[in-house]
Amino acid sequence: MGTQSTPDLSTQAPSLSLSTVAVIGLGTMGTGIAEVLTRAGREVIGIDTDEAAARHAVSALESATARAVQRERLTERERQDALARFRTFTDLQAAADADLVIEVVPEDYELKRQVFAELDAVVRPDTILATGTNALSVTRLAADSQRPERVLGVHFFNPAPAMKLVEVVSSVLTAPTAVAAVTELARDLGKDPIAVGDRPGFVADGLLFGYLNQAAAMYESKYATREDIDAAMRLGCGLPMGPLALLDLIGVDTARTVLEAMYTESQDRLHAPAPILGQLAEAGLTGRKAGRGFYTYEAPGSATVVPDAESPASADELAAGRTVTGVGVAGSGTMASGIAEVFAKAGYKVVLAARSLEKAEKAKARIGKSLGRSVDKGRMSAETRDAALAAITPAGSLDAFADVDLAVEAVAEDLAVKQELFRTLDKVCKPGAVLATTTSSLPVVACARATSRPQDVIGMHFFNPAPAMKLVEVVRTVLTADDVHATVRSVCTKVRKHPVDCGDRAGFIVNALLFPYLNNAIKMVEEHYATLDDIDAAMKLGGGYPMGPFELLDVVGLDVSLAIEKVLHAEFRDPGLAPSPLLEHLVAAGCLGRKTGRGFREYARR
Repeated sequence: MGTQSTPDLSTQAPSLSLSTVAVIGLGTMGTGIAEVLTRAGREVIGIDTDEAAARHAVSALESATARAVQRERLTERERQDALARFRTFTDLQAAADADLVIEVVPEDYELKRQVFAELDAVVRPDTILATGTNALSVTRLAADSQRPERVLGVHFFNPAPAMKLVEVVSSVLTAPTAVAAVTELARDLGKDPIAVGDRPGFVADGLLFGYLNQAAAMYESKYATREDIDAAMRLGCGLPMGPLALLDLIGVDTARTVLEAMYTESQDRLHAPAPILGQLAEAGLTGRKAGRGFYTYEAPGSATVVPDAESPASADELAAGRTVTGVGVAGSGTMASGIAEVFAKAGYKVVLAARSLEKAEKAKARIGKSLGRSVDKGRMSAETRDAALAAITPAGSLDAFADVDLAVEAVAEDLAVKQELFRTLDKVCKPGAVLATTTSSLPVVACARATSRPQDVIGMHFFNPAPAMKLVEVVRTVLTADDVHATVRSVCTKVRKHPVDCGDRAGFIVNALLFPYLNNAIKMVEEHYATLDDIDAAMKLGGGYPMGPFELLDVVGLDVSLAIEKVLHAEFRDPGLAPSPLLEHLVAAGCLGRKTGRGFREYARR
């Protein structure tokens, strides 16, 4: 991968005035960019060889500005002025007076090169030419132009009026004045520009598309359903959309093109497009725009998903489960306390067992404080709190699990410790009791084999904090009985969690998709391609992520992150999953994130 440094936008030469902007290509992105520019007071020349596209762009701008007036974000006078600043044409000659030209034609190099060649003969010598590509080489386009110092990339995100991020892409040929002018324009538009070098995907898409590609491969392998993959990433990571729904929105064909470009440069197998992307694209099943992709939609262009042959079965079609009234939770840490709280609030009788009665009582006291905060915030009544607390019986031994119907362990993430615990559960729990592990990285079947009843063992991976997080990954081994699986799914629903099914392999769904993405973010910093702050900003502003990758790594803990990445690398043997050396060095230095006061960033000691 390239290690090209990027310019410091704060120290560039005085910039040029960009009052008239031509936008070439009036599809969804071009129309959105035109709206942003006109509303910010720029004269906009919209150019598209398709007259219908030009008419649609005008109509879209009229509708968008009318909505803005209704919401009191614009006055009617401001709306009329904005509309008057937008003119459409079908000929590139109309760009002759533009200070800046932004092309957003389809991702085809020859088409873009031809547009730039024609513009060379039309625009003024000082006009800046910007490409909206996120997959093709800006440097190559610049080199093929007669004015390479005036060529750069300006990558808006869809929908352009709403998304704050703009990536300003310079090549080794780009003049600093051009970069400064476009950066200043982006700020004037109310956007947050970040400086990036020229490589496929830049920052946001460079991280995003690798993750989307792995999700597509996970679905293709039938490891999990499309609904469960999407729900897992929305509920487990707080993402605005699941990866397969997002691929349908972006366009399966577009994603494949971006990944091909990324793989050509990186040769990283994680970027090699999953075969299903090619199969769907060749079949014309390119996502929402075609009415069908990973999902089926009401009509081409519709966002409404309709049932199809792959839609999940209804609850009454699933196998019958076992009766659960009493639940045992083993452990006294944060996760064990949270899980016990979840079950108690749902009306189950809970036995909370720790290595000593004192530890179990402290864990119950912690639950009492948590429930008290819910009462203080008006989320539950004092009576409900008291009932939940009364349902929890602390115990100093697993012998107290003799009558429970479901035993859930939440002890240290150490296979030997868990296996010893399961051997004990096998002895003390009654026949027919379901035995569950909350492991996030260890093989569930190894816990199952420690018992004489592996068919009764399953994974229930809660997310932290358990009372707040809606997701539970339900992990079946090859030995798990159907009624055990049905029991756990039913219990998850009763405790108001969303269960997703997955097989017993490293990372399950969420960690298997999340941690390679985090690892790739670290590699970007290692290669001096972008800064921590720019990468975090890119993923929050361009991807809608609740936290940037480095913020998240410091919260999770760098030691925990490294351990998970090592497990993934050991299981899948993919060189692209090898933990970043920078992560290993930080862990070796004791810089583990917020808990130690220093990780990728430094934190004030409490």
